[in-house]
Amino acid sequence: MAARRLYCGLIALMVCAATSARAARGDEPPRLDGSPRATPHPKGYVCLRAARPVAIDGRLDDDVWKNAAWTDNFVDIEGAVKPAPRFATRVKMLWDDTYFYIAAELREPHVWATLTKHDAVIFQDPDFEVFIDPDGDNHEYYELEVNALGTEWDLLLDKPYRDGGPARNEWEIPGLKVATRVAGTLNDASDKDVGWSVELAIPWKVLGEHAHRPAPPRGGDAWRVNFSRVEWLVEVKDGKYVKVPNKPEDNWVWSPQYAVDMHRPEMWGYVQFSTETRKKKAPAFAPDPSWAARDYLMHVYWANKAYFRAHKRYATPQELGLGSFLDGSSAAGGVVQTAVGNEKTFHVELKTRRAGAAVVEAEIDDGSHLQVKVKPAR
Repeated sequence: MAARRLYCGLIALMVCAATSARAARGDEPPRLDGSPRATPHPKGYVCLRAARPVAIDGRLDDDVWKNAAWTDNFVDIEGAVKPAPRFATRVKMLWDDTYFYIAAELREPHVWATLTKHDAVIFQDPDFEVFIDPDGDNHEYYELEVNALGTEWDLLLDKPYRDGGPARNEWEIPGLKVATRVAGTLNDASDKDVGWSVELAIPWKVLGEHAHRPAPPRGGDAWRVNFSRVEWLVEVKDGKYVKVPNKPEDNWVWSPQYAVDMHRPEMWGYVQFSTETRKKKAPAFAPDPSWAARDYLMHVYWANKAYFRAHKRYATPQELGLGSFLDGSSAAGGVVQTAVGNEKTFHVELKTRRAGAAVVEAEIDDGSHLQVKVKPAR
């Protein structure tokens, strides 16, 4: 038992060191100029209900997938400021009462993977990653990483690393189904491959543990989701793939994060679940009516973190010069109901007031816990 505790402790240290290193690159978004610029709405996807259970075998030619649309090809994690990825990546999704299904296609001329132990730090290999925040509050979110061998790493974060949230590596996904397929040859440097694919079936029973909302979802519900692909530059030595020294990994994503940091859940995309099974009848994606309020409050969060570093206390939005949202002159328009800033904490609550639009009540604190309620327009 003592040996196991020591092992778990070492794993926890390794997880925190590796993942926080990835999260550390990239500072707060460079968009705080006294009158915050609106951040583009994240990508959206309408996830149809599967007509029948999906066979998880790594092959994406099952008829059931024909009704699922592809996402856009992935982009660099920092967005359009960086070159487009060298290789294409895209995803499909479906759901039923038991599973959230995900299929990914990764083009890659040299498919390789080495890690075979469950809960190893999988992104040390090229990998495919899934991030899920069911209620979109930036806290209690899931991460799943898979390499071309089908080795997976599942973990839960109570809150992002920026707010002191350690990875709960002991968290598991009982009933998870994973399958990969290589179009070519794995770990063979003598030829060129087409790429690899992965299929996942994630049980709603597990996703519901920290969802704080129905799981499986109801038709029309939207969950915050993003996908990442880690890719390493390699060269061939003695017939084997070797990482190019002193070259960081590439990070390619579905919805841009605008920083080399996947642990910014506020930037993840939206997956809107539909009870429709036919692609031709799929509803259009509905943007989040609370996005402008969410974006404003994240501006407050990042600006207040910078203010704290300079002044050793937190500030109100007015002290930060971020008042244009509050007087209705911004795209959202709103009024702050509570704004507290002191040596230890800050807390901001606001309510939007645009005529004819949904009423949004939102709040954030110094731990980036973002809570939102939306009331339909009357």
